[in-house]
Amino acid sequence: MKVIKFGGSSVANPENIKKVFSIIEEKLKKHEIAIVFSAFGGVTESLLKISQLAREGDQAYRDTLQTLEEKHLDLVRQLISVQNQSTVMTYVKVRFKELEDLFHGIYLIKENSPRTLDYVASFGERLSAFILAEALAGKGLKTQFLDAREVIRTNDRFGQARVDFETTNALIRSYFGKNDGIKVITGFIASTSKGETTTLGRSGSDYTASIFAGALEAEDLEIWTDVSGVLTSDPRLVYTAFTVPQLSYNEAMELSHFGAKVIFPATMQPAMKRNIPIYIKNTFEPENPGTKINSEVTKEALIKGISSMSNISIVTVQGAGLIESVSGTSRVFKALAEAEVNIVLISQASSEHSICLAIKTDEAYLAKEAVEKEFHYEIKSGEMEEVNLLHGFSTVAVVGENMKHNPGASGRMFRALGRNNINVAAIAQGSSELNISAVIPQADLQKALNALHEAFFLSENKVLHVFLIGTGLIGQALIRMIASQQEKLQQDSMLDIQIHGLANSRYMAFHEDGFDLKNPHKLGSGDQKMDLNKFIETMEQMNFSNSVMVDCTASLEVANTYSRILEAKIGIVTPNKKANSGSMEQYLALKKIAKKRGVKFLYETNVAAGLPVINTLQDLMLSGDRVIKIEAVLSGSMNFIFSEFEKGSSFSEVVRVAKDKGYTEPDPRDDLSGMDVARKILILGREAEQTLEFDSVTVEGMVPDDCVETTSVDEFFVKLKAHDSHFEKVREEAKEKGEKLRFMATLENGSAKVGLNSLKVEHPFSSLQGSDNMILLTTERYHDFPMIIRGPGAGADVTAAGVFADVIRIGNYTRE
Repeated sequence: MKVIKFGGSSVANPENIKKVFSIIEEKLKKHEIAIVFSAFGGVTESLLKISQLAREGDQAYRDTLQTLEEKHLDLVRQLISVQNQSTVMTYVKVRFKELEDLFHGIYLIKENSPRTLDYVASFGERLSAFILAEALAGKGLKTQFLDAREVIRTNDRFGQARVDFETTNALIRSYFGKNDGIKVITGFIASTSKGETTTLGRSGSDYTASIFAGALEAEDLEIWTDVSGVLTSDPRLVYTAFTVPQLSYNEAMELSHFGAKVIFPATMQPAMKRNIPIYIKNTFEPENPGTKINSEVTKEALIKGISSMSNISIVTVQGAGLIESVSGTSRVFKALAEAEVNIVLISQASSEHSICLAIKTDEAYLAKEAVEKEFHYEIKSGEMEEVNLLHGFSTVAVVGENMKHNPGASGRMFRALGRNNINVAAIAQGSSELNISAVIPQADLQKALNALHEAFFLSENKVLHVFLIGTGLIGQALIRMIASQQEKLQQDSMLDIQIHGLANSRYMAFHEDGFDLKNPHKLGSGDQKMDLNKFIETMEQMNFSNSVMVDCTASLEVANTYSRILEAKIGIVTPNKKANSGSMEQYLALKKIAKKRGVKFLYETNVAAGLPVINTLQDLMLSGDRVIKIEAVLSGSMNFIFSEFEKGSSFSEVVRVAKDKGYTEPDPRDDLSGMDVARKILILGREAEQTLEFDSVTVEGMVPDDCVETTSVDEFFVKLKAHDSHFEKVREEAKEKGEKLRFMATLENGSAKVGLNSLKVEHPFSSLQGSDNMILLTTERYHDFPMIIRGPGAGADVTAAGVFADVIRIGNYTRE
């Protein structure tokens, strides 16, 4: 004998019901079965809503009831042949007439007691099971409709009745012994010895199936729902969650207690008592093996799952009155028990000075009132403090029987939480070592679940979740690089980089599972309009562990959000110089926030594209060296202009070539002004631990005065041509002295300047060609022979490569 249960989503519409019937027919080829049905999808909720409308005196309940009746009649028409519809139609109409009278009574007396609600709710299963029994009979199957109220006896605790198993088991066995055919049973409902209708609480239909399986000592119990078994975590919060093939009863109990909603503790108890395996299966993927729950403990994994509960409050009871008091602790729990407050988690310090309790928020004030009433005199005398309440928490629990006597589980758990800056407010672990639980801020729940899931289930690969603003040349090059290296990084570095957010100046888009980088998403009119605040809000709400925002823009608006992003514990990688070249106060503040939040703020490409300048300088300072002087050619575009200019072309012509090749900004004056180089030397000075403001950098730009105010780039080139003779004179003067022109920056004695210099041919900068950059670092250690860093300093690919290196660096940091 197999007992099979189908949930409301499985029988929500005729299409789903056809799938259910196929499963039943397949099972009947090999097994004798009994079937438990929930109400049709959404029906129980509708019945309770109608009841509420009636109690509130809202006559709209009548229309809603009529709609619900028509839904059931329509199902009859679609599932049952015309010649067999009469009996079923009559049954449905009689039930809805009863409901009409019942709701009218509620409407008149404005009363909606738990007993009444149980009776109202019972109609869902009574209707669905009867209709489905008749539909199966119409397929040539011998069926027997069984109203579970005939055989399941409970007490009169309406809403969550307790089963009298001795009486119930006897009645079930007697019924099955006397009746043939496939029993089609109503889930969720039962009755008292007086015949009053009761319900079995949440997951009541699952519980019904388990009760029957236990009473009949079934071969196994199958629960068919809309998910493929018990998952390693909540898939709504952890996108990499996957099905757990097998759980022990104890593991399943722990997971369900701490929030896993696929199966509930009550469901397992009758089956567990008889050692009956439970299978959680997916109606819409019947070939999927789902999850098996039995008495076995498999050895494959340290833990089996991570569950969570939201809306938790911390209730703290503390005071000298608890110390070495035999009765103090028992009085706390007695008071809460009498108030019917459920305790989710308990943590008590060895000093016995305080007891910390995690309680569902909607019961927290009741708990506070109950404990303060119990300790009224102790609080009044000062022996005890008033009960303290803290709201806005969640619990997370890692569960697995293999944690027993296996060191390292708690270390891995709290290391993962700590690495992601998640504060733990309370901890509990029983001596059975089956469950380690922690109370954390609710705002960090999703991040915590993902961090723990990666630590325990995906530890071979660290996932880095990227949100990219700026999909121009650099952004596109970065995407191509990540796509081409994705598999290699996974295999060689155990790093999986996923891009979840994309934005340009007009549009933005998000993907929970990460965009397909082999076929990159093209932002367009079908996406959301770009809203920087909303982009950041979405990034925060997705709340991934190991998140990084990559800013490939030159936007001051984006740079001004960095402090908010770092405060949200999201790392930043950027070639955007605006943040670090702002005020010294802002520069130091960003560093401070990143350090406080334990996240990385990396900007190697602020200065020389992909060249390792910032990291090298930071390492020198960290090791105790001191910078004496920095000389630098920091503009690839300017170096290209002057290295080409020395070949003989006119200055305006060379600038136009540089623009056409993409070396300059769309408006070359942005490069010729020297402001970009000024920002770069400012950043280098600050990295050399010198206090510098932008206005302390002397800048001698290359834009003639009459070219500054021109309205268009074309007009600028016309006016620039008129100055070619001036630049020709400058070139000839340098040539006569055997020198070369280089646009460079110098930092020395706390003073920085930027401008055009004429350098002797033996100077290292004289050898520069094309768009190369070069930085000379003269330090106490590198005094006689400065450290030289040289390479391409302009171009989307080299800049993107530097950004990519910083992204990988953050990924490696999160693995430590």
